[in-house]
Parts: sequence; structure tokens; C-alpha cells
Amino acid sequence: MITTRKADDRGHTKFDWLDSRHTFSFGDYYDPRFMGFRYLRVINEDVVAPGGGFPTHPHRDMEIITYVLEGALEHKDSLGTGSVIRWGEVQRMSAGTGIAHSEFNHSRSEPVHLLQIWILPERPGGKPGYEQRAFSLDEARGKLLLVAAKDGHDGALTVHQDAELSIALLERGTKLTHQLRQGRYVWLQLARGGISVNGAALNAGDGAAISDEPRLEIEANSAAELLVFDMS
Repeated sequence: MITTRKADDRGHTKFDWLDSRHTFSFGDYYDPRFMGFRYLRVINEDVVAPGGGFPTHPHRDMEIITYVLEGALEHKDSLGTGSVIRWGEVQRMSAGTGIAHSEFNHSRSEPVHLLQIWILPERPGGKPGYEQRAFSLDEARGKLLLVAAKDGHDGALTVHQDAELSIALLERGTKLTHQLRQGRYVWLQLARGGISVNGAALNAGDGAAISDEPRLEIEANSAAELLVFDMS
């Protein structure tokens, strides 16, 4: 079964420095039909204006993944971490018992476009932690590249949940198959382009909740960038 979540139906927050679309209920946007999917709690697509950003604020008991699509995002946190995240790099922050951080557009002239993803951890009260890694995007061309997993295998970041995140970059006409193990669920988020998945059409910003499908047959109708969350 595939249930699509169209980009234009998402929640929307906009003010002077932020334009944000919410796949699931977030902040002042509340829809009881869209409170998350399995362990996924938040997928926000944010465009932050030059010089804008989120001042220091706290989190706890959440796995937070940041995926930059364009531009550069500057990060600082209460663990003493300071970094800049660009396309091809993925950041994972485990809030655990508590962490505070800030995120700002690193540029004074160009916007930064990103996805911020929250995943519920297996158990509360974990140790706060941080990881950031640059991945070779050539390894994601025409196939799925694992970037986050529970045990951090195959060079992936570690998330404290039975969830795997893979990315793919597809040229028009490229076909991709993903086998689903029994009892697994998938959320597919299309960041750019257009694809069909088992015959269902998705365009940039669309998402799809997928269950009871033995495999996914994905075909790019145009150059596309997608994220696949495979969860128990």
C-alpha cells in the first residue's frame, strides 16, 4: 500500500527569514492525521534567508538528522561542536538527556535549503551525541546509498532506532529496485525532480508512506534526489 503526501498539502510557516514546509504536525501546524510515520516524527523542508537562523534552543530524546540540499548551514551546540554542513554531508545529533544548539545560514548572500528530520529514539534518556560525515555522492548515482543506520554499518551515521536512511540521485529514465524485508515500512521523501514508485507519481516535496509491498520499483521521470527511510 502506498499513501502519498503531496507537497502542497503540507503545513506552512513563513516569516522574514524562514520559509518552512511541514510533512507532519510541527509547531503551530497541527493535523491529527499527520503526526508522523512509524518512528519518523518530523520532516521539515526549510529555506533560510542569508544571515537568518535558529538561535540556541534545547532538545531532548530525539534523533535529529540534517540534510542540506543547497547552500551551507552553520551549527553550534552545547557539546562544544561547531561545524558547517553542505550538500553531500549529513549530520546526526542525538538529543538524549538534553542538548542545546543553534543553526544559521552560513552565507550572507545566498539562502540555505535543507531538510530537518526527527526520529524517535528506541528509549529515552540516552547520552547526547553528534556525528557529521561527507558522503561520496557518486556512490548515490543510480542507486541507494546508506547514510544512517542503527548500528552505523557500512560507513553510515549511527541512529539509536531501528531505522535506515538511504539517499539516491537518479537521472531521467533511471530505474531502481529496493527490496523490503518482511515487516518493514518505508517513508520515501522526494527532495527534487519527479519519479514513479510502484506506479504512484511523486514530484518534488511529495512523500509516500509505504507498507505491505515486497519491493519498490522506482523510475525517474526527470533528474531526481530522494530519501528512503526503511523502518521496523
